[in-house]
Amino acid sequence: MKYLAKDQSKCIQCGQCEEVCSTTYFKTKDKFKSCIQINEVESKPEINVCSQCGECIDICPVQAITRDKLGVVRINKKICVGCLMCVGFCPEVAMRQHDEYLEPFKCIACGLCAKSCPQKAISVEVYQEALAEN
Repeated sequence: MKYLAKDQSKCIQCGQCEEVCSTTYFKTKDKFKSCIQINEVESKPEINVCSQCGECIDICPVQAITRDKLGVVRINKKICVGCLMCVGFCPEVAMRQHDEYLEPFKCIACGLCAKSCPQKAISVEVYQEALAEN
């Protein structure tokens, strides 16, 4: 399974990961249109991103959410009806929604944020055992 690993202790809240994500997928520098978000919790940075757990797959009433061959959970925007049940259900609060878009969005572990992180607080990892099970 492909996912983003994070080391909160290395994060300096520079916002580089949020910026590259929103610029890549939405063509704008807007942290609220980023699939990864850096929050401050008890004066420390917290990297919030989808772990690809898949809990949202079964909650989707139109089966718009599936897992690909690499274990990445994806949303098919052609099928999604914008009910946002997945956003409300996400146990990690990592499914995103923006008022400008009908469909929710989430991290697909593309790794662009990891490449842009000056502190190497984020990396793309592959959990081999999970791939063997799929």
